[in-house]
Amino acid sequence: MATNIFVNLPVKDLNASVAFFTQLGFSFNPQMADERGTCMVISDTINVMLLVEPFFQTFTGKPLVDAHQANEFIICLSVDSRTEVDRIADAALAAGGQSVAQQPENEMEFMYDRNFQDLDGHLWNVMYMDPTFAQQTSPAEAAAQ
Repeated sequence: MATNIFVNLPVKDLNASVAFFTQLGFSFNPQMADERGTCMVISDTINVMLLVEPFFQTFTGKPLVDAHQANEFIICLSVDSRTEVDRIADAALAAGGQSVAQQPENEMEFMYDRNFQDLDGHLWNVMYMDPTFAQQTSPAEAAAQ
């Protein structure tokens, strides 16, 4: 059985977040949804739980990070083409997301990616990696290039 991942993200306005990610083309599992949160389906094994901040806070005694001011992580999704990278990033910006400046744009011969910030300031990276490069190169070789 494959291991599933459930990333939990605090959100201020659940309805606005659902509308935002719907415009990016993601779907939601209605069996895992109520007024406190919902499950966004990324793939068969990757889900993102969008949880309103007060409910999210019940899972930890630590203060929440204001993702507009500080960053704890970047969620990176791989997709099948450069066109899909652009579709998702452009949809994020059109839906109210913010562009994340990269200096310089991270475009390599074998990889193409774009970043955006969602409505709550969480950072997302969407990337395409040429599968022939990935098959021919070890992770250590790729990091060195």
